[in-house]
Amino acid sequence: MHRGAITIILCCLGLVVGCGRLSSHPLVTMAKDEVARNDRVRTALGAPVDFSPTVTGRANETDGIAAMQFEARGPKAAGLVVVEGKKLGAEWGVTLLEVRPADGGDHVHLTADHHARIGTDTPKFDPAQTRSTPAAPPPGDIEIVLPPGTPGQ
Repeated sequence: MHRGAITIILCCLGLVVGCGRLSSHPLVTMAKDEVARNDRVRTALGAPVDFSPTVTGRANETDGIAAMQFEARGPKAAGLVVVEGKKLGAEWGVTLLEVRPADGGDHVHLTADHHARIGTDTPKFDPAQTRSTPAAPPPGDIEIVLPPGTPGQ
């Protein structure tokens, strides 16, 4: 029996995690978009990159945490795409995205590439904006009195 037919049968029986719903998850869509356009992936796998319709993993809408994986194949090689994310409000954001080559080669880490291309809503720390007025100087004389004896007695 053809592999695709087996996958369809397993999906209908509910034996493969993630058929249908996970394959259309926003994180999977974002991952496929980044993998397909990324130059380092094109170098590793070749272009164009095709994706397996089978997505495995989990996505919990209540907790807002997801981790999924699916296969990607190019003319030169194949690999496993791993994507993890967190839901903030109604939007999913990528926290990890990488391609793991099937031949065991170095992983192609794409999280920073993805964030650089689309941006991220993670707040940046800017010490200049944390205070609108200068801090008051510390008090001059502070006396700390400890009770006699060993601590914990």
